Amino acid sequence: MALDESSWCLRANRVCERGPSRAYFAAISRLGDGVFWYALMAAMVLLDGWRGLAASAHLAATGAIALALYRLLKRWTRRPRPFASDRRIQAWVAPLDEFSFPSGHTLHAVAFSLVAVAHYPALAWLLAPFTASVAASRVVLGLHYPSDVLAASAIGTALAALSLWLVPLGPAMG
Repeated sequence: MALDESSWCLRANRVCERGPSRAYFAAISRLGDGVFWYALMAAMVLLDGWRGLAASAHLAATGAIALALYRLLKRWTRRPRPFASDRRIQAWVAPLDEFSFPSGHTLHAVAFSLVAVAHYPALAWLLAPFTASVAASRVVLGLHYPSDVLAASAIGTALAALSLWLVPLGPAMG
């Protein structure tokens, strides 16, 4: 590695040695597994009817493409997770799969947040800190390198931009 990401991971990982930090990041990570996004999509439909259904369908389609893309990248790169490469790094929660690059949680959080905020700009106050917390949790919990999270953020941003270009918002939504 050009940069010693293991030392960054080790420093970040020590944040979770304290119980409250570990509980917070573990909870955020669990919500980022999909629970938060499914609840958001359901709330959109319940609170905004057909418009919410259209936004939820847009999120679901973007999410399906994100899932396929991240699985393909993980199989292609096969980068070991930080805790698997450096025994000093603790995995504070169980990973959902074997490989590190890219962070699927971060990729989805960024893509979902950008698409959701395009539909409902008022959600930015909630989604921006949640997405940042999801991204940070992946490094702090010992599951990803900072470059996994940065790359996933870029991929999620590009995917959201493509999604919004392909499925432009109607005049009432923008």
